[in-house]
Amino acid sequence: MLLPILILLLCLIGGGAVLFFLRTSKRRSQATSDAARQTAQQFVNVQDIQGHFLYTLDGWVLSYLRIFPISLDLLSLSEKRMLIRKLTAELSSIRFPFKFLAVSRPVDISPLITDLSSLLPSADSAQKELLRQELMEMNSLALSGEVVERQFYLSLWQRQGQGGERELLDKAKRLVQHFEDAGVQAQLLKQQEIVRLCNLVNTPAYSHLDQADPEEAIPFLFYREG
Repeated sequence: MLLPILILLLCLIGGGAVLFFLRTSKRRSQATSDAARQTAQQFVNVQDIQGHFLYTLDGWVLSYLRIFPISLDLLSLSEKRMLIRKLTAELSSIRFPFKFLAVSRPVDISPLITDLSSLLPSADSAQKELLRQELMEMNSLALSGEVVERQFYLSLWQRQGQGGERELLDKAKRLVQHFEDAGVQAQLLKQQEIVRLCNLVNTPAYSHLDQADPEEAIPFLFYREG
């Protein structure tokens, strides 16, 4: 009598373990499927982009400024010191936080290669040799993907709510004015430019395209079963 009872208990335990494993696997599969179906906006915490604002899923609204770089090599020592003093004086009155972003943008040099190629037929022998060497160098850079441009941005944020967008826009415009008063060009980004910035940050292989419709540049993550 003892042996059949042991066999029955082992079967019950084994069946329970199999049932538990199947349920757990089904839950994990469902969670993986739901995560795979999420859009790129959900993945990067973006709810919407309208006008000068980016709205996040966790209740924040952000604005972005582009700061155009200055070639310090073209400035004398006294000019550099003057620029530092101006920036310090202008930004010393800022009492709200902001974040600095520096991103690299791939540059399309194919128009430059086309222009150099068009000069070959009318060039003399010495010029042709120089042009061929330049074309070889440009083609090498284009294939390596090392042709990048550094772009600089500032991001500001505010909790979503009544008057939040107006207050954030006022802060952004004030900051732009402070930089311009110091002799540094700054620009408040609009919808299409914010989309491009999101692509630069979240899509490393993104190449700058002048698109009329910004929605064409918003990527989605698709999931296909099987």
